[in-house]
Amino acid sequence: MDIGEQSKQKQQVLSFTEGPSDGITSITNFSYDHAKVRELASRMILAHEYPFSMMEHVVFNKFMKAVSPFYKKINRQTVKEDCISTYTIEKRKLKSLLKGASRISITIDLWKSGQKIQYMVVTGHFIDSDWVLQKHVLNFCNVPPPHTRVIIADALSKCFIDWEIENKVSSITVDNASYNNVCIRRLRKDFSLKKRLSIGGKIFHVRCCAHILNLLVQDGLGQLGGVIDAVRKGIKYLNNSESRLLEFAKIKKKLQLPSRKLILDCPTRWNSTYLMLVSSLEFKDVFPRYADIDPGFHYVPTDFEWMKVEEVCKFLKIFHEITDMISRSEYPKVNIFLVELYRIKELLNEKALNPFEHIWAMAGSTSAKFDKYWGESNVLLSLGAILDPRYKMFLINHAFPVIYGEDAAPRFVAEIRDYLYEVYNEYVDCHIVSHSEQQQRQVVKRRQNEGSSSSSKKQKMIGPAVLTGKEKFHMHVSEIDRAPPEKSDLDVYLEKSRYACDANANIDVLGW
Repeated sequence: MDIGEQSKQKQQVLSFTEGPSDGITSITNFSYDHAKVRELASRMILAHEYPFSMMEHVVFNKFMKAVSPFYKKINRQTVKEDCISTYTIEKRKLKSLLKGASRISITIDLWKSGQKIQYMVVTGHFIDSDWVLQKHVLNFCNVPPPHTRVIIADALSKCFIDWEIENKVSSITVDNASYNNVCIRRLRKDFSLKKRLSIGGKIFHVRCCAHILNLLVQDGLGQLGGVIDAVRKGIKYLNNSESRLLEFAKIKKKLQLPSRKLILDCPTRWNSTYLMLVSSLEFKDVFPRYADIDPGFHYVPTDFEWMKVEEVCKFLKIFHEITDMISRSEYPKVNIFLVELYRIKELLNEKALNPFEHIWAMAGSTSAKFDKYWGESNVLLSLGAILDPRYKMFLINHAFPVIYGEDAAPRFVAEIRDYLYEVYNEYVDCHIVSHSEQQQRQVVKRRQNEGSSSSSKKQKMIGPAVLTGKEKFHMHVSEIDRAPPEKSDLDVYLEKSRYACDANANIDVLGW
């Protein structure tokens, strides 16, 4: 055996581990852990929705052998069992996390897959013990039609019981389908019987703001009649042929217009329709010129129709910006909405006086739908805005006269203020009860420890522990000492000036 072969036998396998942020690489002895590989494989399958059969693919196994000669093939049955095991472990972790939450907000969404199968997704939102905002999918299940209130309500109730959060649900956010409204009314009634609702259920049913915005805008787009359809068909006609697009681009170049492409919308997403109209406005002079060279192109709006498109796009710009703000945010929070809603209502009031018939008609129908959904004060959005240090009651006092009118605004402001203190007092009461129970447990535990360590007390404590009069009195005195001051923390918060910062600055309210 030569020296080279001897050195190969003595050589150990090294593992290179790169740090998460500093880029420093550490070198350690490598040890193949097949159990860890199986765990990571199951997480890979779950995260990327790979088929179980992937683990048996020939090329994949060759790849893994090239990465590590110690790799052992994992069959589909094994990885299936590992996925179930991983799911069970993660569910146990999430249940433990949910136990530390005092209030949980729920959002549900029903949708149809490409296979025409209808699903319901239930997501829980809560603040954990470290004041970190959490968002977790609690259920993803098939809900076959018809979507009756009984089917949806039962599915939700089973989900809450399974996760042991039936006493913690504070609000449920749904879209505006009629079956959702009836379902939430039934759940509210069930919760009310067991006194589980905060402030009498005023924040239990929350309407999805994004869905309401979509309903408002659809009314506005409806005023354009066949113009949208003409533009859409025209863009489809051009996109169906490379030569047509080239001719269209030549005309754009002659007119020294932007080189941007035409946008074809997705009819079910209003904001994409808005972007299609805005982009087509830039090329309105190209459409008739292209029609002159292509007899098959019959999709040229008139000057009056282009004028209507331009006015409507100006009107819908604020809606687009709000929708964009919501979609850009990975986790849009309740405190961001009210400051934009009042601006929408202000704009609707202005457009109702517009001289163009299609604009004031659009403003009128949109405003009627706005009042239908937000004609009564939205308690949750208002409370969220107040608890944002940039807004407090200042935004409420400024926005409510716009949304509800000068005469009705004082009543709504007073109502929201009462709800705010009601919620605050609920938390104060919970804290007092929790603290009192904790103090009582400490007293009992101390007595038990003293009894067990005392040599004179040979007999073990029998029966439930009972507080002595002296201990009870000291607990009463400590409660008096902790009695709230004349001004609560909420009073102090509201009386302080709002937090001044740049209008476009992003502020983490929980961090603040």
